[in-house]
Amino acid sequence: MIVSWNQLTEYVRLDMPVEALAERLALTGLNHESTDDVGGDLAIDLEVTSNRSDCLGHLGVAREISVLFQKPLRIPAAAPRTSGEPVERLAGVGVEAADLCPRFTARVMTGVKVGESPWWMRRRLETLGVRPVSNIVDVTNYVMFECGQPLHAYDLDKLEGRRLVVRQARPGEKLKAINGKDYALEPDMLVIADASRPVGLAGVMGGLETEIGPGTTNILIEAARFDAMSVRKTSRALGLFSPSSFRFERPLDPEIADWASRRCAELILDLCPGSVLHPGVIDVARPSPEREPIILRLAQIPRVLGISVDAVEVRRILDALGLRVIEETVGAIRAVPPSWRADLEREIDLIEEVARIHGYEKIVENRPIPVTSAPRGARERVETAIRDTLTALGMDEAVTFSLVDDSLAAPVDGEGADAAPLRVSHSSRKRENALRRSLIPSLLAVRRHNEAHGVADARVFEIADVYLPRDGGGTPHQPPRLAIVAGLDFRGLKGVVETLLKRLLIAEPLAAEAASLPLFAEGRSAVLSVGDARLGWIGEVDAAKVQEFDLRSACSAVELELGVLLDRARTVAAYRPLPSFPAVVRDLSLVLDDAVSWAELAAVVRESAGASFRHVDYLDTFRGGNVADGRQSVHFGLTFRRDDRTLTGEEVELAVKDVVDACSRKLGAALRA
Repeated sequence: MIVSWNQLTEYVRLDMPVEALAERLALTGLNHESTDDVGGDLAIDLEVTSNRSDCLGHLGVAREISVLFQKPLRIPAAAPRTSGEPVERLAGVGVEAADLCPRFTARVMTGVKVGESPWWMRRRLETLGVRPVSNIVDVTNYVMFECGQPLHAYDLDKLEGRRLVVRQARPGEKLKAINGKDYALEPDMLVIADASRPVGLAGVMGGLETEIGPGTTNILIEAARFDAMSVRKTSRALGLFSPSSFRFERPLDPEIADWASRRCAELILDLCPGSVLHPGVIDVARPSPEREPIILRLAQIPRVLGISVDAVEVRRILDALGLRVIEETVGAIRAVPPSWRADLEREIDLIEEVARIHGYEKIVENRPIPVTSAPRGARERVETAIRDTLTALGMDEAVTFSLVDDSLAAPVDGEGADAAPLRVSHSSRKRENALRRSLIPSLLAVRRHNEAHGVADARVFEIADVYLPRDGGGTPHQPPRLAIVAGLDFRGLKGVVETLLKRLLIAEPLAAEAASLPLFAEGRSAVLSVGDARLGWIGEVDAAKVQEFDLRSACSAVELELGVLLDRARTVAAYRPLPSFPAVVRDLSLVLDDAVSWAELAAVVRESAGASFRHVDYLDTFRGGNVADGRQSVHFGLTFRRDDRTLTGEEVELAVKDVVDACSRKLGAALRA
């Protein structure tokens, strides 16, 4: 935001050096970027944060100076003289989208003469970096930079029906903007229309066909409020930005529109002798809700800031900032923020204002402030355990963008693959505007980047949300997930998952059921589950996908539902004494059909092995040789132990026999000869 030193002097006395002014403003939140001499005036460039839209005009900056230096503020009265017919007989306004346009005001002036602005106004606009156009247009720009409220002037005689309607665009409508370009409008865009066509994009830019020209004699002055999100969406969808849209995308003072309209008319009357402002204003407004008072407890000031501020000084600061104090007691002040300070909502906001105006430099730097560390929540503890485990296994954590291009937006499990991903229309990255439905494609891109920079086997993981569309629209489902990509085979990566479950003290066994998933090689992927919950997907990336992602070597990937891990994880281990009696291990090789999965076999083993059974370990699978076609030989180990005594050989043999018998009955298995 560039402000003119000469213009600021019209509202507040500036008897300090510009360097002192810039430093004081910077210390209170308006960072000083630069000061340049422009034809004898000083153009002061200030950085205005998004929450301080009240400072997007000279009056707002002057108000800050008035408070900081305790000087009176002079605001123009904006009391133009009127004559002639009332405005209602000359023009009409209709608002069909009241939710997107809470206020729309219109004034009518006749007998204006369009010409060059006087020297002082042209010089003032040039100081601000604005090209002068004509006296009428220059006045609307001048007032916008004066108070922060954008305005627009229409040639009234070019408005069909002499009427404006605020509505959403209709299918197929177009607008030629004042920049000379044609824009195709989407139905959700808010437009200003006359009786037959759009004549402006609400809050963004006016139309060329109704702009002020040399032959204009009658004008309609618009000052309105528009929904910030609507303006932002339209501006970004069309790639059309303006000083007006910049302001309308932020919370504007709901009470400033009428003042800005009167101020604009007042200046036009001064610059156009013989022009007439017609009495009255068309003001279509939705009632603004009363702002709730904020209670400032004086004891909170030293607790938060570490210094005491006298109650009289606190009251002075609040009064100077425009807050209306409605009650003051020994220990608290109840005050209503002014209309131009939409950012003041809570007690802490008022404490910040006191600190800002009183002076941050008065806060002692070395005063100890009591700090109590907050306990870590369950999710934080689980995520820390996951990170520690995976980094100990030689993996690195990656952080990737949630917005991706279409090649990275497909879901891994294939569900909803035909549905379009959720998109944003205002992404600052041209191609990456789809919200991802899986983390794995992003990690494959990370692996490709590492390969290109000499890291042959980047083993990476990420914990982040994915975005899944809901049936019927609405807010997307955002489940948190954990994904891993590494140059391991299926068994190696499954071992990583098993190690992770063991570290999280999840007692339920990991089950893998063969599945056909789009990203993975046929026969080399599975759906993972623990207990009755689906945990995620795992597999070796298909060779075609390896080539599609421009990877140099094969890799595997897994994606897990973090919510399932959170529900089952235990972050504090329970003490269990070391076993006092030895374990007994028996190996078995069973021949059974190829269609039987290890998960099915392990489940039968666990059910039938008896009370002394501890765990089963997969060792190997053999096909061919003396094993018939369509059959497989699965080699696995059984571990038995009792906690009260040593097992006998007969007990172990009986348990093994029960396992073999159960596998024979349920799976058609036989001991390998």
